[in-house]
This record gives sequence, C-alpha cells and structure tokens, in this order.
Amino acid sequence: MEPPLPVENTTAVVHSFDVLLAAFENQFNDRLFPQTPVNLYNAIDYLLKSGGKRIRPVLCLMGNVLMGPLQMDAFLAANALELFHNFTLAHDDVMEAATLRRGKPALHIKYSAPTAILTGDTLLLYAYDYLNRIQGRHKQKVVHLFNEAARAVCEGQQMDLDQEAQPLNVLTYNDYLHKVILKNAALLAVSLQMGAIIGGAGITDQEHIYIFGKNIGIALQLQEDHQEAFSEAPENLTRHRKNSLLLKTYEWSTPEQRSQLLALLSLPVTDAMPGLARLYKNCKTGEWVLREKERLQQTALQHLANISIPAVNKRPLQELTEILLGK
Repeated sequence: MEPPLPVENTTAVVHSFDVLLAAFENQFNDRLFPQTPVNLYNAIDYLLKSGGKRIRPVLCLMGNVLMGPLQMDAFLAANALELFHNFTLAHDDVMEAATLRRGKPALHIKYSAPTAILTGDTLLLYAYDYLNRIQGRHKQKVVHLFNEAARAVCEGQQMDLDQEAQPLNVLTYNDYLHKVILKNAALLAVSLQMGAIIGGAGITDQEHIYIFGKNIGIALQLQEDHQEAFSEAPENLTRHRKNSLLLKTYEWSTPEQRSQLLALLSLPVTDAMPGLARLYKNCKTGEWVLREKERLQQTALQHLANISIPAVNKRPLQELTEILLGK
C-alpha cells in the first residue's frame, strides 16, 4: 500500500483535517475483504459505508504530523482505530436495541443481531491485522495503547449498562464522568497519542496530547447531552438516558422539582422532553453543562499550547476544536 500523501515533506496545508480526511478515505476505501460469506462481508460494507466523521483515524494522522513527517505507520494505526470504532458501534446498537445508526437502519435491523455481532468481531480482527503491519520501533507502545483504550471502551460500555439499570438516587455526575472517560474520551485521546508517538513525540508531549484529547472527548459528550436534551427529534432516543443534565438536575432540584422530574421520567421520551427541557432551564443545569464544556475545551487548548512545537503546527487542531465545540 503506497502512502496517500508524501511522507518526506508534509507542509502546513497537509496538516488540515480536510486534507488528511481525504487522504485517509482514499486508502481506507481501497481495502479488500473476501466475498464470502456474503452476508458477513455485505454487512461490513454496509456499516463502513454508512457515514461517520472519521474523527479518530484523522486525529491519529493529525497527531503524527503535529510532531513530524507523515508516516505510513500512522495510516495503519488509523485504519485499526476506525475498524475498532465500528466494531463498538455494531455491538453497542445490539446491546442498546438501537434502531438507527447515522440516520440509517442499525446493522442488526438491516441484517440480524447474530450477523451484527459477527461483523463486530470480524472488524476487531482486521483492526489487529493493520496494527501487526506497523514497522517502526514505536510498534509495541502503539499496540499497547490501542489495547488499553480498547479495554477502557469495553469497561465503559459495561458501566453504561450498569448505570442505566440503577436508580437515580445512587448515581452521581462523577459516576457518569468516569464512564464517559472510559467509553468515549479514552479512544479519542489515544488516537492522537498513537499518532504523536509515530511522529516522534517525547513522553511529556505525549501526555499533553493525551490530556488534550481526553478533555475534548468529554466536552463532546457534554455537548451531545445538551443537544439531545433540547432537540425536537434526537436519533435513537427511545428511553431516558442518565446523562449529565439528568443527574445534575436530580442533584440540584428542590423536593418539588424532583417530584416533577420523576413524574416526567415515567412518561414516554417524546412526551416528557418539553417538560424536562423546562426543568433543566429552571435548575440551570443546561447552563452548567455548557460552562463545563467550555472549561474542558479551554483546559484542552492549554495542554495543546504546552506541547513543545511551533505554534503554527498546532493551528489545525485548534481549528478542529473550534469546529467541533465552537469558539
């Protein structure tokens, strides 16, 4: 597989998300899978072509060019990250009985739950196939980080299942935050760190890029919580999720407001949403979530600023942060 971009002379324009996204897509779309069993590989094709922002693989490439010339090993790591991410989606949708994914029928709806599970398992194996092709001396560290992040995602998913089964009075925002770090933020942070290691980052810079990614990952989840709470028709919202707004509202509510909250949670989601949105505003938890998102974003940018490279090299990640989270 030839590098989609020159590896010996990357320039500032190559650092941009859009350019690296195009480079990633060009080589990712050239991957070859067997043709049989037909249902298995058609299901893989359906899932991988169903859209998605490709945030994690492109962050891996951005982590690489942040620190040095673009390496083919970064594309191999990026492919592994994207395949692993889709593995988690296939399994999560089965566990959560989701009907839609990216605006289309979820994989287990389009095919079947057993096929969706096999699809995820197969994607995980292909992810490790890409990792095994990495050639540089950084291979052992990169694979170790991938394994750590993969385990965190699985632990976070179990915590998610556990928390959804627990009553509100035994959960706290810190419980939710711990789950978000494992399930959502860890893989995003490690995507950047893996790329930075391939690019030659030292230990201190690796720590800064990881913390940058972790805080961005948490902020993105809080932003999603807020959008979901105030959206007219959020995708796949068939039950009341125990997210940041719900937990903080329960914590901060007066006895009367808490009674209102519990009554609303006994209603179907679409019927309850207007009342919940009013309660979030009255308890000021909507405002708090936006402030917390902003705090996390600024913390992330401070760690990005602390990385020991020229400021111009950091601009693409700053711009991406603004696109994802706002200025």
